[in-house]
Amino acid sequence: MKFIPAQILYFVRSRTTKQNLKLLFRFLLTLTAIVLIYSVLFHFIMIFEDREFSWVTGFYWTLTVMSTLGFGDITFASDLGKIFTLIVLMSGIVFLLVMLPFTFIQFFYAPWLEAQSRAKAPRELPENTTGHVILTNFDPITINLVEKLKQYNYEYAIIAPDWEHASKLYDLNLKVVVGDLGDPETYRRLRVQNAAMVIANNDDMMNTKISFTIREISEKVPIVTNADADHSIDILQLAGSTHVFQFMKMLGKSLGQRTLGVSMGANIIGKFDRLLIAEAPAMRTPLEGKTLIESKLRETIGVTVVGLWERGKFEIPHPQTRIKPTTVLLLAGSAEQINKYNEIFCIYRIYHTTNAPVLILGGGRVGRAAAEFLEERQVAYRFVEKNPKFIENNEKYIHGDAADINILHMAGIKEAPSVIITTHNDAINIYLTIYCRRLRPNIQIISRANMDRNISRLHKAGADLVMSYASMGSNTIINLLNPNKILMFQEGLNIFHAPVHSALAGKSLAENQLREQTGCSVIAINTQGKLNINPNPLIPLGKNDEIILIGTADAEKRFFESYYHM
Repeated sequence: MKFIPAQILYFVRSRTTKQNLKLLFRFLLTLTAIVLIYSVLFHFIMIFEDREFSWVTGFYWTLTVMSTLGFGDITFASDLGKIFTLIVLMSGIVFLLVMLPFTFIQFFYAPWLEAQSRAKAPRELPENTTGHVILTNFDPITINLVEKLKQYNYEYAIIAPDWEHASKLYDLNLKVVVGDLGDPETYRRLRVQNAAMVIANNDDMMNTKISFTIREISEKVPIVTNADADHSIDILQLAGSTHVFQFMKMLGKSLGQRTLGVSMGANIIGKFDRLLIAEAPAMRTPLEGKTLIESKLRETIGVTVVGLWERGKFEIPHPQTRIKPTTVLLLAGSAEQINKYNEIFCIYRIYHTTNAPVLILGGGRVGRAAAEFLEERQVAYRFVEKNPKFIENNEKYIHGDAADINILHMAGIKEAPSVIITTHNDAINIYLTIYCRRLRPNIQIISRANMDRNISRLHKAGADLVMSYASMGSNTIINLLNPNKILMFQEGLNIFHAPVHSALAGKSLAENQLREQTGCSVIAINTQGKLNINPNPLIPLGKNDEIILIGTADAEKRFFESYYHM
């Protein structure tokens, strides 16, 4: 209801609307004149037949005949009257049943719908808008990024090329502005000079055009672009892009990093000063089957298990939590501690890994990026691809459908240590995950997810690890917006810091029970510029200290609500 005044204002002020209303008024005036003429002629013909009716009856008869209702209570007896009736009837079909609806829709209803769309999707932002993020495309990364921008209280605007696209985005409760991506006026209306960042995640040609256009207006606003082709990186940088990423290649590399037989130690996924956050799959290590207290990782290596991923679900660790083959440990420690972990568990896993090639299902950009990483690590791999244009002429490709059991046997599914599923269709990825898990219950399955909502479905289907294209891209961008936050690859897991609250000062971590109360784990204490990584839980917190914590977005919210909004 709040948009009705804006819709009426636009509708009344529009020059096109004024012209349309004039044409509609002329048509209605013509129609009224015809009805009057027919009503007068009705009386003359009735007098000719020696009958007389009131003027109201004349209008009544004319409208019932023209509208084809024809109640039949008043009829002519003479041939002249019947011929007149046919003329009134035929003209009524043309004017009332054909021309009136068409004219009403074209000159009133359609402009009114357009006014509604334009009122809902403006062409500019208010002059005082600042610190906002401008998004130039609506894709899986944008969907994920919008949720994170809301979480961190960033204003945003998505540029839609026309009113139709804008209306669809508005119906999804998104903030949208209509504009031409290649027009400098679009970005002036979006106050780009005051924006916190511009995200250009279209094709390489359009991203180049966007960057070059924005640099005509602002030299300072950060522009983040996605590049599909390798040679586009330099061009995008020359055009004015501040940061250029290849999200598809990043995803493929991340999938390859998590493959058995690569290093399979701890993969570093975040850094906070000297503190490193790494994930380490427990599959085929001595940790399988042990509880966290039995693993003695903190006592022997110094790293702290600050969380666990169990088929995509984040769990807060407890001493009696049992480590399963599907568990991925989230470790916090210094570079020396992470290296020590790798020295122990990499060597163990190398001696327990087969030399059979890793299967990559899908030879697109993500699959090829995973293969490049495996090639660098001298890990054998083999593609299964049914599209001939993606197949290179070498022995590493099997041409065929991965859903065909004969093709999978030919590719070596029975011996492969891992299978990486990289198609751009989540439904196909779920299907292939179920299929491979049935064929090889113990094989490691790593899958790509395009939409975050399918991560849990892929895990339920049997995937050991799932990497989200949407999360990877949006987390990378959020980290640039707020470098003090490090978002992990799933479920919004954050690293954040906070000054020690008076309610916490003077008491040890064990006494404060932050993990039990909020779900956040303290992974370091900053005391006068010195970072104490994995601090002793019995050391009291100083009132001038700063604590670095890790937890999900909900846990972070509970922490600040508990201690800083009391």
